[in-house]
Amino acid sequence: MNASFLLRFKAFIIDYILILVYLTGLFVISVFLFPSIQRFFTGSLIVAQFTGFLLVTFPVSLYFIISDSYVGEQSFGKRKANIRVVGTNGEPLSMVHLTFRTILKFLPWELSHFLVYRLIYIGDGGVPFSHYLLGVLIYGLIFTYILTAIFTKKKQSFYDIVAKTHVVKV
Repeated sequence: MNASFLLRFKAFIIDYILILVYLTGLFVISVFLFPSIQRFFTGSLIVAQFTGFLLVTFPVSLYFIISDSYVGEQSFGKRKANIRVVGTNGEPLSMVHLTFRTILKFLPWELSHFLVYRLIYIGDGGVPFSHYLLGVLIYGLIFTYILTAIFTKKKQSFYDIVAKTHVVKV
């Protein structure tokens, strides 16, 4: 049976509490233990973007890829909500399949990082129209993901439909 939006949201909140703990630890380390890390965010735009990806997006994505694969079977939040990500026939997903799903899932998140870095570097200058379009794309994807998870027959988010995955009750 497909997991409801509320079960998925519960798992999301639990997993994001873990991510918040990780981000808090990262903040403490970069401010108090290794403040030299901060210079990577104040120099080149490309270096700042890449550093943010390596320290935030990549580890968080790995958490979901590994924990939701046949190795871990469920992320911590999904385990607490008694749900699991599976393929179209109920089979466990490979690392490659989950990597594709996770890239789609976190696309709005990474695009928002991309946009924020560009907005910071603008300073007092005017915001280019392309930045507004990117913001519309980000929110469009977020709303599409949420609305499809609520209203589709199989309760699949758009990224689940594209990746041919389901979130089911265990």
